[in-house]
Amino acid sequence: MSTDSAPRSAWWWGQAWRLVVAATLGVPFWFSTAVLVPPGCAANTCSWLVTGDPLIALACLALLLWRQRFPLVVATLVTVASSASTLAAGAALLALCSLSTRRRPVEIGAVVLTFVTASQVLGDVYPLNVPEVSLWLELAFPLLCAGTAVAVGVAIGARRVEARSLLERAESAEREQHARAAQARAQERNRIAREMHDVLAHRISLVAMQAGVLDHRTDLTAEDTRLLVRGIADASQLALEELRDVLGVLRADPDRPEPPQPSLDRLPDLIADSRASGLDVTLADTVVGDPPELLGRTCYRIVQEGLTNAAKHAPGAEVHVTLDGTAGDELRVSVRNPPATKTGTTPPASGFGLPGLAERVALAGGTLDHRPAPGGGYLLTARLPWPNRTGRG
Repeated sequence: MSTDSAPRSAWWWGQAWRLVVAATLGVPFWFSTAVLVPPGCAANTCSWLVTGDPLIALACLALLLWRQRFPLVVATLVTVASSASTLAAGAALLALCSLSTRRRPVEIGAVVLTFVTASQVLGDVYPLNVPEVSLWLELAFPLLCAGTAVAVGVAIGARRVEARSLLERAESAEREQHARAAQARAQERNRIAREMHDVLAHRISLVAMQAGVLDHRTDLTAEDTRLLVRGIADASQLALEELRDVLGVLRADPDRPEPPQPSLDRLPDLIADSRASGLDVTLADTVVGDPPELLGRTCYRIVQEGLTNAAKHAPGAEVHVTLDGTAGDELRVSVRNPPATKTGTTPPASGFGLPGLAERVALAGGTLDHRPAPGGGYLLTARLPWPNRTGRG
């Protein structure tokens, strides 16, 4: 079955069982009228009961197919027609119930009044053999039938409104979830971009510096040249491996833990790599205690960025790295280099190093400052709050 025919078939099935219910509801009214008609009634009255009455009821059932498109018009027409057909009373009640799902008091009141009036007119069509009763008793039964139909319709309408509200809330929650997922992906891409810059910029800068030495120095011995070439090869290999580690996060299993990021414990290795690549780096470390992981990782990236910029803009100059701080106070980091002592081609800059570092420091609750140093050179400093707790978090 095609996707178009399936909803159409469901619609016809829903209409069919409702029409059967309406016809069934009208049968007791018709039988009670047939029982109450006195024997020997006029020929035209009995003829109308078995011919005209069912025909009007059948027309009303057909008219109910348009009740969803024109609820008030259909309900009014069917209710008026029920004044000449007892068998159409079921169709009138269904139309009233359907109209009540809209929960509009004025419309419901008008149709209920029409239904009660039609029931009184029907008593003049058939000369029923019933004892005389008060007007209130004559109105009680049609009012009870109409009230039941209205109550059912209002309950159905309330249920539909609730279901629609729940659906809208579910759709809204799904849209919000998609938006949060998109935001999380964007944040993850930004984080990976920062990690790629931090990881690669330092290595590539050292490679560029060593290649510049080979290009400008003509007095190097064979051993010096071999060491520089080996340094370029090692740094390039390390850059490729670190790039593979960072990009591997994108392809990793969700349950697979992310590889640990470098922290203060990796700082001696960073200094050693820089020295092996030709930078003259001195480290003064007076940090007391073991800072949290986020703090240590941020400190590592600050020193890495400072060494990267020093290798780019001041090759051959002596770089001073200073660390000090204690728990309960703050961690202070500075990287200072004097003016360049050697000339060479400056590697191209990405423009994202210091802005990305400033964002990383801000996320850690610290401040970053970078400016030309007094007497020449450049100074990069950062102050990071250090909560009064120890251990890696």
